[in-house]
Amino acid sequence: MAETSRYEGMVLIEHEIDVPLDHAAPHGPTLRLFAREVAPAGEPGGRPALLFLQGGPGGAAPRPRARDGWIGAALAAGFRVVLLDQRGTGRSAPIDPALPPDGDDEATAAHLGLFRADSIVADAECLRRALLGEDGRWTLLGQSFGGFVALRYLSAAPDALEAVLITGGLPSLERPAIDVYRACFDVLERKARRFVERHPRETATLLELMEYVADHDVRLADGSPLRAPALRQLGFQLGSEAGERVVAEALETAFVGEGSLRRPSYALLSALARLRPFHASPIYAALHEAIYAQGQATAWAAQRALDERLANGPSEPWLTSEMVFPWHFEEVVPLRPWRGAAAHLAAKDDWPTLYDRGALARNAVPVAALAYAEDLFVPLAFSQETADAVRGARLWITNEFEHDGIRTHGDRIFERLLAMARS
Repeated sequence: MAETSRYEGMVLIEHEIDVPLDHAAPHGPTLRLFAREVAPAGEPGGRPALLFLQGGPGGAAPRPRARDGWIGAALAAGFRVVLLDQRGTGRSAPIDPALPPDGDDEATAAHLGLFRADSIVADAECLRRALLGEDGRWTLLGQSFGGFVALRYLSAAPDALEAVLITGGLPSLERPAIDVYRACFDVLERKARRFVERHPRETATLLELMEYVADHDVRLADGSPLRAPALRQLGFQLGSEAGERVVAEALETAFVGEGSLRRPSYALLSALARLRPFHASPIYAALHEAIYAQGQATAWAAQRALDERLANGPSEPWLTSEMVFPWHFEEVVPLRPWRGAAAHLAAKDDWPTLYDRGALARNAVPVAALAYAEDLFVPLAFSQETADAVRGARLWITNEFEHDGIRTHGDRIFERLLAMARS
């Protein structure tokens, strides 16, 4: 029996179904999949369904707190919204540092390999049939990695789809991970240079912090050592609308004390604990490169791309972003149990193909996608390539928003994408 509650003018209905852990072995072990359905309070059922696919990998679906943003716009447009916790996240059999693997690295890697976009789409198909019936169709809204999942859905089960809306998440169909990271570093270099120009004092503070942690044992709340590579990853924040300000504010009060008593402040260490992109998400860390993998090993692509950049000797403090490096599994305490599994995944060279170029070329489903001109995480040029490869896809390119546009300006973005798809 689905659990129902009411909140802020919305009816929230919780759904749980069991799905195969490995959809290639449907009679094997299962996992419990969770989704929350949102509809306006006081209205009868029967509205068309919109499935939201969250960014990540490893990100749970949002929890609706008000009837606003893109959810409010979707309800106003006549939809009921289905918020799926993708497998391994939220309440869908979460993979959490509190329950580390048992030490069999090969088995853990094989398990994590079942949490990519192909498995998420197979889960969504089980959920669709449970909620809408065998012949029911729904509209997709894919944010960031959710757009990767949506494109897989469009390749594998287009008959289940009414329309596809994508924000900041049109992936390359075939490019290897290292190509993606090279392009992301190009964008990051421009954003980092802009930060240095606008915030010279905070830049100097960042350099001082890097020198300090090289000579002192500084620990974050989870016991992880704070070193220069972790500080450089503040660049992750530059991909969001408020990110530059957030980084500047964290560095503004980075030190306390004078002379021999000068040291990183509690405020800074607390901020760093919040701003680290994925240190509490084994799925994000272990599978981030694998979301691009098709038939070849990723082989720590981000590290290889960074080594290429560092060989050129940057003049500014070199920043990184959401890239995952081998040091994460050595120095980030919550990720250490997954170190061996991550190494296995980086060496795996038989990843199945995610996208069907032929099916996409024959596409008959309306597709409307937003690509951000200075997206730090999904390169614009690759999104344009993919839009050209999907029959009928309409692409909106803008520099008005950053990668988190769906969170900061969700109503405007949803309304325009929906109008594009319907026209």
